[in-house]
Amino acid sequence: MTSEQLLERVTIDADVCHGQPCIRGTRVLVTVLLDALAAGMSTDEIIRHYPTVAPDDVRAAAAYGAWLAKQEIHALPAGT
Repeated sequence: MTSEQLLERVTIDADVCHGQPCIRGTRVLVTVLLDALAAGMSTDEIIRHYPTVAPDDVRAAAAYGAWLAKQEIHALPAGT
């Protein structure tokens, strides 16, 4: 699945989750999945915690995070 196809799994709707990006057809926020990945959880662990999420949804969250990181560059403090 391409990045573009994965990004189609992410939706932003003002009436769902206060307009924050979430996985299409769920109320699971992209940030929740990204935080879980950052904490070291595997895809299988994430799916056990969020059974409405599929492996491609976890990949979609990562693709969205990568896409977002390319949109705006923020300087990090020296030494990080």
